Amino acid sequence: MKRLLTGLTAAALLVACAPSGQDNDGAGSGSADNGPKETVTFTLNWVPYGEHAPFYYGVQKGFYADEGIDLKIEPGSGSGTTIKSVAQGQTMFGWADTPPLLNAITTGMPVKSVGVFLQKGPASIEFLSDKNIKSIQDLKGKTVGGTPGDAMYATFPALLAANDMQPTDVTVVNMDAANKIAQLAEGQVDAIMGFFHDQGPTIEARTGKKVDHLLFADSGLNMLGTGIVVSDETMSSQKDLVGKFVRATQKSWAEAVKHPEDAAKAMAELAENEPPLEVLVKQLKLAEPLLQLNTAGEPGVNIDMQWSDTIELMSKYSSLKEPGEPSKYWDGSFAKGDGS
Repeated sequence: MKRLLTGLTAAALLVACAPSGQDNDGAGSGSADNGPKETVTFTLNWVPYGEHAPFYYGVQKGFYADEGIDLKIEPGSGSGTTIKSVAQGQTMFGWADTPPLLNAITTGMPVKSVGVFLQKGPASIEFLSDKNIKSIQDLKGKTVGGTPGDAMYATFPALLAANDMQPTDVTVVNMDAANKIAQLAEGQVDAIMGFFHDQGPTIEARTGKKVDHLLFADSGLNMLGTGIVVSDETMSSQKDLVGKFVRATQKSWAEAVKHPEDAAKAMAELAENEPPLEVLVKQLKLAEPLLQLNTAGEPGVNIDMQWSDTIELMSKYSSLKEPGEPSKYWDGSFAKGDGS
């Protein structure tokens, strides 16, 4: 079925690129659905999991097509790699965690956030419930698996520092991302670093064992999570397109959290190598509270204080040098909270 869908997508692209101006009919109903679409590449922070369902839902429902966008979603291999791909022009937009974005910008990468959606970060320490770990302090003398290059690995020393611990208090075991779940289940490590709403449901589904977690955000590091990253050059030369992409993404998230089962089904139909449907639904439902919509109003709308707090924490506990103001890292003019 997915091979068939891929073939249909390729055929649609041929129609979209044809000079005749014929309508490339999609699922949307907006006026921008008439005529050719602009192909836009969007690289995720990781291989597809439930947090990404809103993007596939937006494609299926035509929210991106309504803005004149033919969205091509690519899997990622860590926020740091995605940010680098955006900076080097290998992808137009990226979905990445905020702490590695701050570090990348201070090293000179010409990128910015145009809106963080998970405004409470999902970074966590995960472990089987029988480990009886109740706080970060309980990690003393234990082994914790992490993947070099991902968001949690870079921030873990800051988590220890925020909890009055030294790097030597914990043994960090470098692991390939694909093996972390198996190694945790087999007892090769006591805990792993990961996004709780992604790996937790996956571990439980594969092992039948209950998984608990400690959020970085509840343990002294309440920092912004994942959002849209774009290059300075794209923001300058294609400002209108950036606005359209952000607007379509806001609508996709707003509708997906209202209809998580439908969003998960859309992802199951359109994505490759995604988790089972029931895991996708659980992952998306766990992500919804992280949007903090009771304060943000609409997905992706941030305020200066959120960015200032994240910058301060990164400066205090991590290696962020010459931190600067929020405007160094974030342009809030695209994600509107008034529906405009």
